[in-house]
Amino acid sequence: MLVSEVEGFSDKVGFIWSVADLLRGDYKPHEYGQVILPLTVLRRLDCVLEPTKDAVVARAKDLAGRIENIDPILLRAAGQPFYNVSPLNFTRLLDDAPNIAANLRNYIAGYSTGAVEVLEKYGFDNQITRLDNAGLLYHVVARFADVDLHPGVVSNEAMGYLFEELLRKFSEMSNETAGEHFTPREVIRLMVNILLAEDDDVLRGTAPVRTMYDPACGTGGMLTGGQEHLAHLNPRARLEVFGQELNAETWAIARSDLMIKGQDPARIVLGNSFTADGFTGQHFDYMLANPPFGVEWKRIERQIKDEAEHLGERGRFGAGLPRISDGSFLFLQHMIAKMKPVSEGGSRLAIVFSGSPLFSGGAGSGESEIRRWIIESDMLEGIVALPDQLFYNTGISTYFWIVSNRKAPDRKGKIVLLDARDQWGKMRNSLGAKRKEITDDQIAEITRLYHDAVHLGGSDDRVKVFANSDFGYQHITVERPMRRRWYLTDETISAITDAKPYLALANPPKGATNPAAAVREGERAQQQLFGILRGLRGVREDREVAFDKHLGHALGQAGITIASNLRKAILSAAAMPDVDAPVVTDRKGQPLPDPDLRDTENVSLLEPAETYMAREVRPHVNDAWVDESKTRIGYEIPFTRHFFVYAPPRPVAEVDAEIDLVEAEIQAVLRGVAR
Repeated sequence: MLVSEVEGFSDKVGFIWSVADLLRGDYKPHEYGQVILPLTVLRRLDCVLEPTKDAVVARAKDLAGRIENIDPILLRAAGQPFYNVSPLNFTRLLDDAPNIAANLRNYIAGYSTGAVEVLEKYGFDNQITRLDNAGLLYHVVARFADVDLHPGVVSNEAMGYLFEELLRKFSEMSNETAGEHFTPREVIRLMVNILLAEDDDVLRGTAPVRTMYDPACGTGGMLTGGQEHLAHLNPRARLEVFGQELNAETWAIARSDLMIKGQDPARIVLGNSFTADGFTGQHFDYMLANPPFGVEWKRIERQIKDEAEHLGERGRFGAGLPRISDGSFLFLQHMIAKMKPVSEGGSRLAIVFSGSPLFSGGAGSGESEIRRWIIESDMLEGIVALPDQLFYNTGISTYFWIVSNRKAPDRKGKIVLLDARDQWGKMRNSLGAKRKEITDDQIAEITRLYHDAVHLGGSDDRVKVFANSDFGYQHITVERPMRRRWYLTDETISAITDAKPYLALANPPKGATNPAAAVREGERAQQQLFGILRGLRGVREDREVAFDKHLGHALGQAGITIASNLRKAILSAAAMPDVDAPVVTDRKGQPLPDPDLRDTENVSLLEPAETYMAREVRPHVNDAWVDESKTRIGYEIPFTRHFFVYAPPRPVAEVDAEIDLVEAEIQAVLRGVAR
């Protein structure tokens, strides 16, 4: 069902929205939602409970003081996952205008614990005071009392649409925060379409029941999108949604959405998914998430690292930890941990990322190890590149990953990359950074391309299918032998006299009885050594030990002894690179690597390192070798490289002509100004 198909939808939204006319002047537009959203929730709950209200109130009075836990009894009496024991309702609130603030508070306090907690997180008590002080409270409550939100008039599904539409309006009026909690609906529809497309046949069955989870659910938009899609596909199907949200206000909105739809609001949990998982040990059929981009996790670093270190692969973060500055991969690992075992049907998930998780971190880093684990476990099914300027709070390019532990047989060992960056239409009015949208036809086209990807056979340039191993590489260290001759020049002597061990000669030892005399003695030692170094100019040796003998002989003749660190500094400075010098070897006669000539290369996993060396390196440096002890395996997904299309530069004559034209236009403007 489309929003436009809900009977009376526009009238209901318009009527509720008209409350903004009352608030104008006392409230700023972006504050309207602080009043209208909680009152919409309250009015809906009031209408839902009306048939059983008197019975619940009477039952509560009868049980007062007799039974300690009356919640289960009153919930049964209400026939809902919430109840209210106050004799007041929206109509009766209007009977006592002077005391409406106190009565409204008492009415709210009469709700069961879960409902009261939601209203507390809205911070609605502050709005009651503010409205009352402005003389608006009675008028606003009266306006809501006039709107009929009884289930017989507005179904749960229609109520969900209505609430979502109000939420969308408020998000658009507050562009600076919309992107944090509000994913564009067309993005959600696209993700849900692709996520569920593989299961169309199953989901069209008699009355399937599936579960969906979002660990950063915000206002619950992704979960709502999943329900809408399944309801459209099969009205008899049921999607039970679960979510967790860190922000109290958006948690209240998401929970309200379930309450007004008649679903269990306890399935939306308040708290941090990483440190206070609200669904420990639970697993889900589907998962969706749009976690915040590039958010650091320093505040919870200790808890995350403790779990990674102590639980390893038995925990959520055993594959690796991303850099502190971006916790995106923590969300993905957390979601993978909540996949159902393959023996129980397995799971599929979709998650929105920026470009960073595709390639950030070199071989052996946390990010690379996470990618490696996901790909080598054959869980990465595909990645879809979205247009830029699609989200409210950022214009950057985004991607969503599809991850599954139950790939279809024709997708096993393969990864689909789908470039949908050109699938967009321009919005008539931009919303913050959002200037583009994906149309329904484009959603259908992208979904088709993804569904048919492995059978297209390269017939569509927007889709490419790779083997898992195509994204792996060996990060090899290429060494070349050290070639040195030992001799001193004025430059190397200058470097020695600037070195710390040489300068330390003039420092008086701790506890010296006569520091000034110790300094003079040290300076004389410096002068002596300086003379010895100058005397060694012209001595040239192919081996360090031979040059060291010359140095030792000169020191002995002068009758001085120097510290080992100073002697090492002299020998190091005297070692001069020389391509024609003999190779420096260790005690076993093996060549020592030259750190100044060391290089690294990334070599495909599909090619032996030696084959690469023979083809690319040794024709230019035939004495190079690979230090296999330093080889690391890495994984990255260079998405844009695979879809790069070379565009030759324009001819110089064409550019010159364009410059001449622009210059002529500028001159014409300047002449007009001069007149």
